Amino acid sequence: MLKPLIFAAALVVSPVLAQDKAFTLQAPEALTERGFTKHLLPRFSLKTGIRITVSAESGEAAFGTEGRPVFRQGETIWHLSKPEGDPEIDAFEDWLVSDVGKRTIEAFTLHGDPIFSADVAVKAEQVAVALTGDAALGETLSLSQCGRCHVINESNRMNAIGSSPSFRLMRTFPDWQERFETFFLLKPHPAFTQVTDVTEPFPEHLPSPIVPIEVTLEQIEAITAYVGSITPADLGAPIQTQ
Repeated sequence: MLKPLIFAAALVVSPVLAQDKAFTLQAPEALTERGFTKHLLPRFSLKTGIRITVSAESGEAAFGTEGRPVFRQGETIWHLSKPEGDPEIDAFEDWLVSDVGKRTIEAFTLHGDPIFSADVAVKAEQVAVALTGDAALGETLSLSQCGRCHVINESNRMNAIGSSPSFRLMRTFPDWQERFETFFLLKPHPAFTQVTDVTEPFPEHLPSPIVPIEVTLEQIEAITAYVGSITPADLGAPIQTQ
């Protein structure tokens, strides 16, 4: 008689315990109307036994603009806001940023196209400062000061060092402007470059290994303006791998 009583008690207690492992999640229509939450939440519940009820009005946790960033939809980064110390919601947050959670997020598609990404890194925007230097002077300076190593244009193609990147190639770099404006700080230039009123003179026991490049900030501005005027190299389409 004891075993049936224990079994009956388990049937009564189990639903109560299951209800304790639950919380309400506020999710806007942008995440529910296409079925994303119906794709995401059951997979979490299946893994953890924690039931999530979605509400458009309020919830113990919420997808929105506040809290921890958890996934991206185009340019929009969705965050999860939650109270401190709730183990069920904490488990949901941990799952969202886990490898399994990220794969689940990115597995959701609409008409075969992925909608969400687990990459929530904020991409820094490269802001180029307007070029005000004398580009014509910059071309002359580039040939005289930089042309012994770099291909500047067709006029010195046969006189440069093959291992040095051409100006057209460097023009394709996303940070090309910053590179040219601060080239005297980038190796190997400090060993043989002097910028008037900026760099320290070479130590007497460490002279320049080659004829020094001597320029002013205005001349660097002119060189940068010239580089901004040239057409970046055409690197072609990326190589396709099987």
